[in-house]
Amino acid sequence: MTNNGSTPHYAYLIVGGGMAAHAAIMGIRSIDPIGSIGLISFDSHPPYRRPPLSKGLWLGESLDTIWFPSEMPGVDLHLGRRVAKLEPSAHRVVGGRGDTYTYERLLLATGGAPRRLAFGDGNIHYFRTADDYQRLRALAEAGQRFLLIGAGFIGTELSASLAQHGKDVLLVFRHPMLSNRILPREVAAGLLEKFASQGVRLRPNMNVVAVERRGGKVLVSMEPVGGGGPQQELVDGVVAGIGLAPNIELGQAAGLALASDQQAGLAVDEFLRTSQPEIYAAGDVAIFYNPALGRRLWSDHEDNALAIGGAAGRAMAHHRLGRVPEAYHYLPSFYSELFDLRYEAVGDVDARLQTLTNWDEPFVRGISYYLAGGRVRGVLFWNRPGNLDAARSLIAEPGPLEPVDLREHFACLAE
Repeated sequence: MTNNGSTPHYAYLIVGGGMAAHAAIMGIRSIDPIGSIGLISFDSHPPYRRPPLSKGLWLGESLDTIWFPSEMPGVDLHLGRRVAKLEPSAHRVVGGRGDTYTYERLLLATGGAPRRLAFGDGNIHYFRTADDYQRLRALAEAGQRFLLIGAGFIGTELSASLAQHGKDVLLVFRHPMLSNRILPREVAAGLLEKFASQGVRLRPNMNVVAVERRGGKVLVSMEPVGGGGPQQELVDGVVAGIGLAPNIELGQAAGLALASDQQAGLAVDEFLRTSQPEIYAAGDVAIFYNPALGRRLWSDHEDNALAIGGAAGRAMAHHRLGRVPEAYHYLPSFYSELFDLRYEAVGDVDARLQTLTNWDEPFVRGISYYLAGGRVRGVLFWNRPGNLDAARSLIAEPGPLEPVDLREHFACLAE
């Protein structure tokens, strides 16, 4: 770091303190071992791994396991600080306290925030950070009955974790199936049975319409989708997992181009540059082009955060040093762990596509293919190890493939 008066100046400045930010630091350092790096994060903690917050920490893993190694040479951490605005023409970042920072290359890795319901303020827990985990863990130590809203990743993972933690869990969701957007219907039906067999009380096709405090408890009011008699539950705690909204406000206010063909996000080129070439984006805020699928993608999962963060860091360093970086054409994967089940997937895993599942053991272990236009668009490994790189190669094949042809690929995808 150098100083211009009272303003610190960095070769590389990162706004955000999550997994993508940490990966970017490692990427920079793999190319440029001496360039100064600054990191500004609203989180009071240094970067850490998020997946254990809804999984392993509930099953006995220590909180200490989430932290990345602390050795980050030449990195200034500015934690617990909010950025108010970007000034791209001056290569300047203005903090919420009036503090300023200048840079040669800037990375926006601002992550996302949980989507919130229009009611229940103060009575609903939204789950994203290590502090959120510790608040919910403290509540779980004191209470017994919990209601989860939403059947996506947060809803299903925390429901499973709380149930394994010995809690009485009610999972409320608007659709007939769990994880209905990604799982083929027969797989989703098996997951529904698994949750029921583990004691999770399920309320499909149900809307939560009100959440209010009643003494030391929380009263949740629900109505069936499509009409019907209202229902109520009195519980010790409520958690909502209804999606993630990328934190694009800084970039948007600075005039950075948004991607128009996907959900709100900052459009980046193959080197992760935004419409301002000295400003890069990675993680939850970036929408990037993938050649294998032939379209722009958005991903809020660990694999993409680590891969795109590292690629952005390397690209920033290469550009600063006058070199051409490698393009980011990686197709990220994601996974979930629920009781003794694990699934991992790569590509366009959309339950609205045609699907074909090859079972090792029906409804217990197998591989699902997602098909469109005579091509494989996604692959999901259900409760079995899989070869993700082989799946990526299959997705990249131009086709056309017939469903029967996929049986020939079964052996090479299964490890």
